[in-house]
Amino acid sequence: MTEPAIASYKVVVNHEEQYSIWPAHKQNPLGWRDVGKSGTEAECLAHIEQVWTDMRPLSLRRKLDAD
Repeated sequence: MTEPAIASYKVVVNHEEQYSIWPAHKQNPLGWRDVGKSGTEAECLAHIEQVWTDMRPLSLRRKLDAD
C-alpha cells in the first residue's frame, strides 16, 4: 500500500496585499504573485498568519492613512 502524496502549496499575494495559498504545480491566478514560501497547507497557512497582520486591503489602508 502506498502512502498518499502530501499536497504542496505556495503562498501568493495580490496587488492589495491579500494573501492566499495556491497549489504549487499550478500557474498563479491572474493578478497574484509568489512570495517565496511553499510547503504543506499547514506550513503555508502558518506563514500567512505570521505576515498578514492587517487584513484590510492596501487601498483602504492608504485611504485611511491619508485622512
